[in-house]
Amino acid sequence: KLEGLKTIAVTTNGINLTRMLPRLKEAGLNAINISLDTLVPAKFEFIVRRKGTGLSSMTFVLLLVNCLLFLKVNCVVMRGFNEDELLDFVDFTKDLPLDVRFIEYMPFDGKQACFETLHGME
Repeated sequence: KLEGLKTIAVTTNGINLTRMLPRLKEAGLNAINISLDTLVPAKFEFIVRRKGTGLSSMTFVLLLVNCLLFLKVNCVVMRGFNEDELLDFVDFTKDLPLDVRFIEYMPFDGKQACFETLHGME
């Protein structure tokens, strides 16, 4: 209800989204970024660190959210983990009205990266 505020968005892995979506929508949520780095159920469970999450529930979440809100899917591409799934992502999402962003995985030590950034700006 803030004047000039046009978008309220969250980024999520979608695990609790079906349960929380009605309240979030009521609070004004109108955009969601879902982190979905794999379409393989076992890899998905590894990433979210929860057994039994099931990727089929993610498919349901994507379709549910897509009916209600503007949706973006972020996929972090990691060599040796999911780079072989890029065409599968394209095929999975090609007929859905959503944006998919492939993001490069950039491992770093947060302290070192901050230190180098600060000293690189001098």
